[in-house]
Order: sequence, then C-alpha cells, then structure tokens
Amino acid sequence: HLQIEAMKVGFAEIFSHLSDPVTMRVPVSDLLDDGYLSKHAERVKKDRASVPSTLLASAPSTVYLCAADDEGMMVSFIQSNFNGFGSGIVIPGTGIAMQNRGSGFTLEPGHPNEAAPGKRPFHTIIPGFATQGDDPLMAFGVMGGHMQTQGHVQTMVRMFVYGQNPQAASDAPRWHVSESGDVLLEEGFDPDVARVLESRGHTVKSGQPSGLFGGGQFALRLEDGYCAASDHRKDGCALGF
Repeated sequence: HLQIEAMKVGFAEIFSHLSDPVTMRVPVSDLLDDGYLSKHAERVKKDRASVPSTLLASAPSTVYLCAADDEGMMVSFIQSNFNGFGSGIVIPGTGIAMQNRGSGFTLEPGHPNEAAPGKRPFHTIIPGFATQGDDPLMAFGVMGGHMQTQGHVQTMVRMFVYGQNPQAASDAPRWHVSESGDVLLEEGFDPDVARVLESRGHTVKSGQPSGLFGGGQFALRLEDGYCAASDHRKDGCALGF
C-alpha cells in the first residue's frame, strides 16, 4: 500500500515538473530535497488510498541489457523506438528506424514539457544504476513503459530492504498502477493482499497476466564476483564467461 501510494505521488510530481532540463522551473535538487520529500510523504495515509491526480500513458517496446567485467566496470544500457516500433521513418542508407518519443510532450500551453523546437520530451526509458559510496554496485533495469519506475521500486526494495538476491526479487509477483489508477496484481500474490488493498480504497484487479509487469535484467557486484539475474517475463538470459 505504501509503495503504491508513494508511486502515485511520484508520478504526479513527474508530470507536473519534469521536462527538458533547460526548461524545468523546479530544479531536480529541489525535488529530491529531504524536506520536500518529507512533505509529500506526509500526504500518504496508511489506512486509505488516494485518488491519482495524473493519468499515465502507455509506452511499450523497450530493450534493456547490462554487463560487468572482472575489473568492476559495469554498463547499464537501454534502447527504445517507442510505440509501433518508432516513427516509421528510416534514415536513408542505414536501416536505422527513428523513434517517436516526441509523443511524450504535452500540448498544454505553458507546461514545462510543452512541445517546442529543440526540446527533449519526457520519456520513460531508465537505465538504472546503483552505487555504494563511490563504487559501482549494480547495473539494472526493468522494461515496460511507466512500469519501469514501478518495477525499479519493487525490485530495489526487495533487494536492499528485505535482502533478496536479484533473481528472487525479479521473480516475485509485482503490482502495477495502471493508466486508469487501478492497481493490477500479478498472479502469485496472497489473496489477502488484494483484500487489504481494497479495504483501503484501492480498485484492485487480481491475477493479471505477467506481460503487464515489465521485464528486468540485473548484475549485482559481490565481494567475489557478480550475481546476475534475468526476468522470466520476457526474453533474456544471465550469462557468465
């Protein structure tokens, strides 16, 4: 419940303030300020669900990979042509299809993410990376449009709060705040989870197919090597050589 509510607050902040860094009116440092975060955390009620203030847009068609070597070098890489495999425009002589991420702009006049020449739009692609002090700790990513942020939260909490290894964290059932604000629960949750969420005011749809919950890849640095994981929900594998 708390993760879902925090995600709603986060999405509302994203769609209110996020844009090309040149045109943002609220600095990222302010959005990450401890006092600012605490203020928003106080909005979350432990006994009831809030009504999402921002509806989300769907965004499929992403590929993610990560790699690490024996010297500790790690890479987190993501690529996405967006809807319909991109814009339908191919650069002559290359075979490279152009993306259509411009659909991430808004047409709301005066909004920081309003479509304009020379601007970069809001988008959902997130090649994740975790550090410990100044050292690389984990390259990771969860594909799936706005499921990416939600998948990152769930897998990171499982690994770094509850101590699960990357594969166990990836395999665990996930929730998904949908475009309508409903909470989708993947198959595998205890029925009591849906019951308690509904009692707090969430609209819950249980037993949803795994294709709605993204797909992740993880490479976590250990003292004597790496622990790699690959999501069973999508094509992929974890290889060492």
